[in-house]
Amino acid sequence: MEMTTVAILDYGSGNIRSAERAVARHGVDVTVTSDFDTCVNADGLFVPGVGAYAACMEGLRGVLGHRIIGRRLAGGRPVIGVCVGMQILFERGIEHGVETEGCGEWPGTIARLEAPVVPHMGWNSVTVPEDSTMFAGLDEGTRFYFVHSYAAQEWHLNDTGALATPKVAWCDYGARPFVAAVENGPLWAAQFHPEKSGDAGAQLLANWIKTL
Repeated sequence: MEMTTVAILDYGSGNIRSAERAVARHGVDVTVTSDFDTCVNADGLFVPGVGAYAACMEGLRGVLGHRIIGRRLAGGRPVIGVCVGMQILFERGIEHGVETEGCGEWPGTIARLEAPVVPHMGWNSVTVPEDSTMFAGLDEGTRFYFVHSYAAQEWHLNDTGALATPKVAWCDYGARPFVAAVENGPLWAAQFHPEKSGDAGAQLLANWIKTL
């Protein structure tokens, strides 16, 4: 029986090694790579992301990551984006007044959190959607580890026709809640860091790997 393969997309964004270790603990064959064919053909694609939105999009486009993501999703092949790797899935990001075009898989804009303390750093609980595969085995109010100054603070994709409506988890912080995670068919994403979230993050990654 062949091992499940996961490609971690290397496009110059940090935090890749901790993601690699976290995924590898689940007994899958993990490759850190920017190779187009390897990323397209792996059973699962993990898209990390740390830093500024514009810089991440520049790096992503440099390795044709937007096309890799699009190609996989067109074929119904699983992708998970984490932190800025989640944010770049939306239409655009605005940082310091600069607007950057994202991958456009979801409508909406990534904007700065409205809170007394930014960045939002540390453990926080999320409101989990019902019948979620992503959060299976995790209780309501489970805490995850966040490090970010920007987020999606609105969710627009509710009318998906015959397709299942995306399941969205929220987190309360500052003036308004933000999107903490999304489960949208083969496309999953988390604003928090599963690889830094202890047992809860390990459970979420296990849930994703089961879908591959």
